[in-house]
Amino acid sequence: MSISSPSEAAPPPASDTEEPPPPDGWPGGAPVPDLAALRASLDGIDDEIHALLIRRAGVVEQVARAGKRGALRPGREASIIRRLLSQHAGTLPPQALFRVWRELLAATTAMQGGLAVAVCETDPGAGFTQAAREHFGALTPLRAYSRPAQALAEVSAGTASVAVLPLPSETESWWTALLHRDEPRIHVVARLPFWASPRPEGAPAVQALVVSPIPPDASGRDRSLLGLELDQDVSRARLSAALATAGLAINGVVLRRDPGAPVAHALVEVDGYLEDDDPRLIGLGAVLRPPVVMGGYAVPLEGGAA
Repeated sequence: MSISSPSEAAPPPASDTEEPPPPDGWPGGAPVPDLAALRASLDGIDDEIHALLIRRAGVVEQVARAGKRGALRPGREASIIRRLLSQHAGTLPPQALFRVWRELLAATTAMQGGLAVAVCETDPGAGFTQAAREHFGALTPLRAYSRPAQALAEVSAGTASVAVLPLPSETESWWTALLHRDEPRIHVVARLPFWASPRPEGAPAVQALVVSPIPPDASGRDRSLLGLELDQDVSRARLSAALATAGLAINGVVLRRDPGAPVAHALVEVDGYLEDDDPRLIGLGAVLRPPVVMGGYAVPLEGGAA
């Protein structure tokens, strides 16, 4: 005599009433949508979007004829993207919205007088070129150079609208050239990537500044860069104290001392949008010459937040 295992046990008696079959449709009993009708709705929406793009391009053409100061407006572009992201809802990823608008803004900037980018490419994986493409669009003319001076020369000559350069450091000293206020005067106008985090897998991880003969414009959330000439023996602490006394909130300092040079140079990042006549710059006692506002940039997006 054997004992049956649980798997061999007899099935329970059938119920007198059977469960009705599930209704046709999506979970919860919703009816299956008419696919042809949904596609027709998408076609109509696409037509509306295209008509609005054509209308927007027409307004851009009017702006181009209005004698404005310049087509490149990084601060305004940043404020547009922040405003749209603050209104965003639904399941479309915010970064997809960002990509659409970056391409559109690059295209409409080019409509107003051309746009060309010079890139100092020092990354073995071509990260600076990728970052430039991410910000200035897939169709924007772009030339890559191995040294910052070459990219800066393109901007000075007017053959490039902007240059994308590695983030300044004690060893990466291209920024000292902007202290001289040569004509045309070159300004820092943006920081890349503007979508700082989260970065998608495979996206370039480099950090860069964008420079241009067009002065920066305020976005509403900005940081400015000051160039300073100092005595060689001025310490970072003394410089920071002088800036704090002047009422400037410091985010970072790059201090460069070249052996044998009579002076040192400092690049200071501060909160807010500063212009040359800002009264807080007058009393900086640690500075040999008046500070140079080298430009600024819209604060990049962190966590996708506007």
